[in-house]
Amino acid sequence: MNDVELAEVESFSLDHTKVKAPYVRRIGVEHGPKGDAISNYDVRLVQPNEGEIPTAGLHTIEHTMAALLRTRLDGLIDFSPFGCRTGFHLIAWGEPTPETIAAAVKSSLEDLAERITWDDVPGTEAVSCGNYRDHSLHSAREWAKVVLEAGISLDAFDRSHLA
Repeated sequence: MNDVELAEVESFSLDHTKVKAPYVRRIGVEHGPKGDAISNYDVRLVQPNEGEIPTAGLHTIEHTMAALLRTRLDGLIDFSPFGCRTGFHLIAWGEPTPETIAAAVKSSLEDLAERITWDDVPGTEAVSCGNYRDHSLHSAREWAKVVLEAGISLDAFDRSHLA
């Protein structure tokens, strides 16, 4: 290896062959110099290395869930997709419980699967999105249904703890 120093990233030390998606997992909590807490969650929707959400559907899930989750969670900072397309990082102020996050994700996915129309999806025009042509509400809905049918676990390794 060369002389480049790399920091350890928690999610790269997670054994992706042992997790059982869908689940919500607290990755960690960081505390700022004034005591503020920021929580990072792994919201895994698809089993790693067995499938992935196509980019157009993932993009629409990202935009829609970012808006829906802000109506359900105080302090949501960001909801961003993993590059592997199997889930999302959810970043929030404070220390919301995994149960709170899972309930908000579940109810948001229910709205996405059943009630959201194309007119509801935010950021689907060139002025508001850097890749506005790459969206699919149909794909987003179908993936939301798949996740809801499987149920969202509160334990990344055990499906018996469903929210």
